[in-house]
Amino acid sequence: MGNLKRLDVNPCKMCMPIGAAIAFKGIEESMLLMHGSQGCSTYMRRHMSTHYEEPIDIASSSIDEQGTVYGGEKNLRQGLKNLIKLYSPKVIGVVTTCLAETIGEDINRIAADFKKANDVEDISIITVPTPGYGGSQFEGYYLTLRKIVEQLAESSGAKSSKLNVAAANLSPAEVREIKRILDLFELEYTILPDISKTLAAPFTKDYSKIPPGGTKISEIKKMGDAAFTIEFGTLVDSSLSTAVYLKDKFGIPAYRLPIPIGLKNTDQLINILAEISGKKIPLSLKEARGRLIDTMIDSHKYNSEGRAAVFGDPEMIYAVSSICQENGISPVIMATGTDLDIFQRKLEELTADSRDQNLIFSDTDFEEIRNYVNEYNINIMIGNSDGAFIEEKDGIPLIRVGFPIHDRVGASRQQNIGYQGSNNFLDQITNQILALKHDNYREDLYKEFYQANKGAAAAKDAAELKVGEE
Repeated sequence: MGNLKRLDVNPCKMCMPIGAAIAFKGIEESMLLMHGSQGCSTYMRRHMSTHYEEPIDIASSSIDEQGTVYGGEKNLRQGLKNLIKLYSPKVIGVVTTCLAETIGEDINRIAADFKKANDVEDISIITVPTPGYGGSQFEGYYLTLRKIVEQLAESSGAKSSKLNVAAANLSPAEVREIKRILDLFELEYTILPDISKTLAAPFTKDYSKIPPGGTKISEIKKMGDAAFTIEFGTLVDSSLSTAVYLKDKFGIPAYRLPIPIGLKNTDQLINILAEISGKKIPLSLKEARGRLIDTMIDSHKYNSEGRAAVFGDPEMIYAVSSICQENGISPVIMATGTDLDIFQRKLEELTADSRDQNLIFSDTDFEEIRNYVNEYNINIMIGNSDGAFIEEKDGIPLIRVGFPIHDRVGASRQQNIGYQGSNNFLDQITNQILALKHDNYREDLYKEFYQANKGAAAAKDAAELKVGEE
């Protein structure tokens, strides 16, 4: 079900360039330059800085009125020169904004001409077209990963045993957990992007303009020789899929998996890693799985009261709805601002055995979400901070996951994946359902029994009085 209005009222999405910015921040020694007006890069920096609680630098070509009319090539060339002088990056991501795309800027040609004219062949300049009106941050993120691989990955003709991992838009802590699990299977891998350090840098006395960490360019170039690719993106269109590109271009077998939140999704990842590595599942993972099942048993008697609205990025919605579904919490509303054809079908399959009617919305906004949240008696919301106003206005609690989270600290440390992360996440959801029950317990009893009985007694007295009068 899509948005039937011809406008968005409080959009349930962000634009493509911010997805591209997150992706480029996971590349070692990289900087991003947005070709467009100054305000676009400022907007992106603000959102990312408050979410990750880290200093975020994003350059801008600062197209003004003159550049809008006569073209912004001069601005982009000067912006690239300034960026190289100030930051000395090994990688520069050049992405477009609405303005640059609307006036028809050819960033591929401009970047190629700039490299020839300025003797900077040792710097990789990766171009990605990301007009704000071209999609959401979800599409911008996955498109950027694919463009990075398209423009850098090669094949030497000699296959390696390494594993490619195209990560979803996870937190730095969740990327660290993925790496920990891969290490347990003693796999060699290249994870793209690797934001585990770049967007969660430890405190040091010395300030670095470009934080350490990230996926090495040399490793990205070798991705064409890998033995397998795992992509966390079951809802990603094939035209945006890194795994599909590597399979079509280099013949690398691809596994496209959901984000490993919940028992079923995590089992799927662990079983594939065991198959790829040829190793038995480590005891530590088996024990963590057992603890998750124990938690599911402990909490199941409370979770049936949960009626959830899940919103945000499509992949995150699918994974969160999955853990809800397998624990008796009904994901009544599943809504994204991304216009995605496969979204409806995949979530219908996921909730086929649901006891409630499920409302599935793509290309929607928060006005529509709020209306249905109140109409369908939702008692818990799971999504990003953009939905916090519903919590404030209607008193429906919000568990914050995904991007952006502006009104709480710790988004970069949030860890909801794998067996242990799912365990903690399920506890958080169940405790919120319990809090609702206990917070309203006395009031609900009062209304159900005292007021109802008082009303019945008053009606009886009135009837007896009427009979006495006769």
